[in-house]
Amino acid sequence: MRTPTFLAGALVARVGDEAAGPALLLTGFALAGSTAEASALLAAVSVSAALGGPVLGALLDGAARPGRLLAGALVLYATGLTLVLAGLGRLPFAVTVATAVLTGLAGPALSGGWSAQLPRVAGDRLSRANALDTMTFGAAALAGPALAGGAAEALGAPTAVVLAAALVASATPAAWLLPARERAGDGHTGRAPHGRAEPAAAPPLTRPAPVLRVLVSGTRAVLRNRSLVRATRTSVVTCVAQGMVTACVPLLGERVLGGAGRGAVLLSCTAVSALVANALLARFPPALSPDALVRAGALVQAVAPALALTGGPVALVAAFLVAGLGEGPQLTALFAVRHRESPEHLRGQVFTTGASLKITGFALGAAAAGPLAARSLPAALTAATAVALLAAVGGRR
Repeated sequence: MRTPTFLAGALVARVGDEAAGPALLLTGFALAGSTAEASALLAAVSVSAALGGPVLGALLDGAARPGRLLAGALVLYATGLTLVLAGLGRLPFAVTVATAVLTGLAGPALSGGWSAQLPRVAGDRLSRANALDTMTFGAAALAGPALAGGAAEALGAPTAVVLAAALVASATPAAWLLPARERAGDGHTGRAPHGRAEPAAAPPLTRPAPVLRVLVSGTRAVLRNRSLVRATRTSVVTCVAQGMVTACVPLLGERVLGGAGRGAVLLSCTAVSALVANALLARFPPALSPDALVRAGALVQAVAPALALTGGPVALVAAFLVAGLGEGPQLTALFAVRHRESPEHLRGQVFTTGASLKITGFALGAAAAGPLAARSLPAALTAATAVALLAAVGGRR
């Protein structure tokens, strides 16, 4: 597989993933009329990543064809989104939430699970490929919410969920084509379909290790590495703040922009500035180390909800633009730390564990801020600012 094919598949899958969250949030808000229930639905599809990420990472690290496992996860995720939509308003809300929880188990496949396969595709061009891979997150964060918000405004919120599921499913062929892992003594030459030499990203496999043993090894690899612990902690707490802000989006759109669906477009503003910031950093590399840049990104993101408190459409758009200036570079720096510090044979485990923790942090933030925003939107935004500041300060230790 060539790197452009890898990136194209990652982009489509991540656009669908980025559209799924706002689509579920808007659909829950439209059908239930409650910010609390809408945020509960978003939290449900996210929180189960705490379990799904480590297990998926362990399976990927032991799979002879990790791409086929990723393809299966994409199909499950897309199917789950469709079932959640089918259950809304027809089944008890608790059943729909449970379906969303099961769907979220496959969520890390679209983020860390996919990125962990990059070294075996990119080879000695990993640094550039990593930057491009990170930019797919930014591009997806730009297109996904815009598509969800546009579809919700024009065709209704349920249509946005269908669109998200279709995008995720369409990335399945690219995942299926990811190169196989080399096995010891099988005579595999490491040739890609186009005849190029394929770099190996892991030691030759003899037989897959038990999942539980790999889970323990992967967790130890993170906990015993101070750089990974600090970067993971900072990024997870930052994601709690991001989840809190996202839960406020429908109300912000309704009260300031004249429509809940328009609020989803604010997330695209964040993506635009994140892409611009990453492009500038790629052209003019900063003097800060990746570790310091992870903390700096959290500090910049703390400014965003505080700015949104000032009120008015201009200030609101500016707040989400500022958020992207911190979010984009932070993600690039986080990936750089993971690639630098991860043991080669546990790379998938480290990436998916980190992704699952971030998604879970986002879910907890959304679940906490939904009921709070329903009572006091300024209180929810103030809490998000405090959490982002905590992420920046806590990462220094």
